[in-house]
Amino acid sequence: MSASPAASAAFGHAVRVGAPNIPDRDRVLDRIAGALSRRTLSNNGPLVREFEDRLRRLTGARHCIAVTNGTVALELAVRACGLTGEVIVPSFTYVATPHALSWQGLTPVFGDVDAYGCLDPEHVRRLVTPRTSGIVGVHLLGTCCDAAGLEAVAAEFGLALLFDAAHALGSATDGRRVGTLGRAEIFSFHATKFVNSFEGGAVATDDDELAARVRAMRNFGQDDDGVVRSLGTNAKMHEISAAMGLTAVENITGLIAGNEQRHTWYADGLRDLPGIAVRGPRPADASNYSYLSVQVDPARAGVTRDEIVRRLAQENVFAKVYFHPGNHRLEPYPQERHRPLPLPRSERLAEQILVLPNSADLTADDVGLICRLIRDLVTPATGARGEQTSRPTVSVRARESS
Repeated sequence: MSASPAASAAFGHAVRVGAPNIPDRDRVLDRIAGALSRRTLSNNGPLVREFEDRLRRLTGARHCIAVTNGTVALELAVRACGLTGEVIVPSFTYVATPHALSWQGLTPVFGDVDAYGCLDPEHVRRLVTPRTSGIVGVHLLGTCCDAAGLEAVAAEFGLALLFDAAHALGSATDGRRVGTLGRAEIFSFHATKFVNSFEGGAVATDDDELAARVRAMRNFGQDDDGVVRSLGTNAKMHEISAAMGLTAVENITGLIAGNEQRHTWYADGLRDLPGIAVRGPRPADASNYSYLSVQVDPARAGVTRDEIVRRLAQENVFAKVYFHPGNHRLEPYPQERHRPLPLPRSERLAEQILVLPNSADLTADDVGLICRLIRDLVTPATGARGEQTSRPTVSVRARESS
């Protein structure tokens, strides 16, 4: 937001969604120093190879190919799978997902989501045409897709199934780890992800031939012997990113535990608050809890999601609105060929989802204060419900920025 918070804001420093986690600064710098001493900075160096091995062990996938970012990972995966024509994707996802498809000459066809915000297999079934070649499910905000349901649809129609797992490293569904689902899954290690490599991504797959194609494509189409076998691009991860990614993955157990703890703090702090629901994973799933999302029902809360965002910003808390108004309503896509059937769940989530700060440096007191700020907006002490005339006041002030 452009407006500056008042001097009396509850927080003396900006509290933001997506603040980068840096779990071991010294270890990152040691690895970078090693790369500089070796004078090996790119071209599938030892840190990249070690990072890929760590990812393989973490996900259980046969292959994890590190690349420059998550968007390029998806572009390489769909191209390596030979997708053509139409590919069904959720509308309620970051624009990078349909953009990656469109950039490869594919037509994203938007499907609705289920109660957990992920692509609804039953709606996907209604969208399949003779032009459909694949499905890209998106594990949303740490919550896994109904993988079994999507697998059944893909098998029924002979479609390639891929997953955008940019939000889901370390998550699992029905006992299966993310990274082993579908024909391939892609990860993002952007700085805002709870495991980051400054910038980076990966393609995970159990398909040996697909992995070989992706490896060649990331290096100008060259195979391991340096012979150009196909079209390709320069999508190689460099050693500096791998140094950060390796260090983050080494600390993933603690990072997930911290995410889950903060999720519990938020759930406790917002419990029984009318119109405010802290979202969680499917009962049978394991989540990385990397995003703290709440759903705001304005009819019950007496305040809209956007009003909460504005009022929190006045207190130096910068919550975020995700995926509004839905990709099917963005400028490149409201065309007949994208066939946006009514998408009521997607549109409701686009109007109601709010993502709150969840970085590793937040304390129980910080989370408690954010929850009290929200409570004061939903149930103001004075005035009619939802018509508070003054900014909320709180009894505990957050620690100042150091």
